[in-house]
Amino acid sequence: MLEVKNFSKKYAKNKNYSAHNINFSVSEGEVVGLVGSNGAGKSTIIKSIIGVLPFDEGTIEIGGYDINRQPEQAKKLVGYVPDDHSVYEKLTGKEYVNYIGSLYGATKEQKQYVLDELAKQFELQYALDTQIANYSHGMRQKICILGALVHNPKLWILDEPMVGLDPQTMVFLSEFIRGYADAEHAVLFSSHNLEVVRKTCDKVVFIKKGELVGIVNLLEEKDFDLDKYYMELNEVGKDE
Repeated sequence: MLEVKNFSKKYAKNKNYSAHNINFSVSEGEVVGLVGSNGAGKSTIIKSIIGVLPFDEGTIEIGGYDINRQPEQAKKLVGYVPDDHSVYEKLTGKEYVNYIGSLYGATKEQKQYVLDELAKQFELQYALDTQIANYSHGMRQKICILGALVHNPKLWILDEPMVGLDPQTMVFLSEFIRGYADAEHAVLFSSHNLEVVRKTCDKVVFIKKGELVGIVNLLEEKDFDLDKYYMELNEVGKDE
């Protein structure tokens, strides 16, 4: 569903790459975690995948569509939850879901399912008629999730989705992500929460200073020590 091949991104006037020669894939039925410390390049990779950041080196394909050459077809297959929970604050939750659904060509039934069923699952049904400006941090995260899912995307991408959520919602979202992938979808999410990564992901892509430093298949390496590897990789407690 997602193929990232030889991808590199360098910002203007910056001689160093923010991401360099990145290669990984996400298949239907698979949850892949993108893991790295702050500033590792995770958000740069994600924003390039969804078509927000332009790039000249390498290719990114979603469902066989090149994000640079066929952006409209590729973007229609993606649901994206940003790390800053950017939303239209003057809209109510219901208006937001309907608006995002209309942008992606979601059917009336798809919109209603999200508003009736998913809103209940995420315990947000009571706030759908409230203006988003009055939402808490966690509520904004939830409405972003509902908006991202309204068109039933084949590829669901979440950037640090657990930040700001209470423990109960974190557990529910982790289980929901797993179930979404099992229903023949593909999921990519970045996270610092290694416990969530361990319980949810099939595969983990490790990024350090813009470089891909390892890909681990957790289904094949069931005894892999994720915490130890991450600490050694980032030299936690040591000077660079």
